[in-house]
Amino acid sequence: MRLFFLSVLGLAGGVFLAVQAGFNSQLGSTLKQPILAVIASSISSVVFGCLLLLLISKESIQNITTTQVPWYLWFIGGLFSVVGIAIYFYNIPKIGISKMIALGLCGQLVFSLIAGKYGWLNLPVEPITTKKLVGAIAMVAGIILINIK
Repeated sequence: MRLFFLSVLGLAGGVFLAVQAGFNSQLGSTLKQPILAVIASSISSVVFGCLLLLLISKESIQNITTTQVPWYLWFIGGLFSVVGIAIYFYNIPKIGISKMIALGLCGQLVFSLIAGKYGWLNLPVEPITTKKLVGAIAMVAGIILINIK
């Protein structure tokens, strides 16, 4: 039951990201500035994230000293987020949301398999099994089919 719930939650997360990309690519197109759409999205994410934290946090928020967290971890995710989201906002009006999401998922899939295999980014090591490889090939084939005219 728990795995089913987590799977449904994962699918919902994907839907939310696709909807977010659609709305924000409209914003970027209207503004003629994908980077400005990224900034607006990031600011609203901070506001909604703070509200959600206040609503669901059961523990008090404790002060974290900067010595406990390497300095780059505060910023590097934001850098990759800005670049990745800007690419989405730039590409969606040009190639369509289904193609961009499919290509983005392909990039995520390939990177996650390699990063998991070698434990990059301090992730747990996950071997690439035959089952995973067949699944990845099937997904890449689907992505290719989505993207050909």
